[in-house]
Amino acid sequence: QVRLVESGGGLVQPGGSLRLSCAASGNIFGVYLMCWYRQAPGKERELVATVTQRGSTNYAEFVEGRFTISRDNAKNTVYLQMNSLKPEDTAVYYCNAEILVVTTLIRYWGQGTQVTVSS
Repeated sequence: QVRLVESGGGLVQPGGSLRLSCAASGNIFGVYLMCWYRQAPGKERELVATVTQRGSTNYAEFVEGRFTISRDNAKNTVYLQMNSLKPEDTAVYYCNAEILVVTTLIRYWGQGTQVTVSS
């Protein structure tokens, strides 16, 4: 059984910062692409950032320069450092990872963590 467990969400004022974490655990043979998505009320889930196993990153235009994705391969953990937060960043943030379970590559989702940006 593989699990992705997120942490670090909360309430923050505009201009503030938060750091999200997502740790994978279980019968893991390898972790490949790791991503963060978000879903605001009434909107579709959207991709925020990705990081490959080697550390190459990509960002959605709306977070470029404000958010930083990183990972610790030894801990099977991905992070999202969010700076200069705006009210429009309010959403449930989900991590997603491609995980090798024995010989099968499967995409797993975390349960989500709420981020609220408000004064």
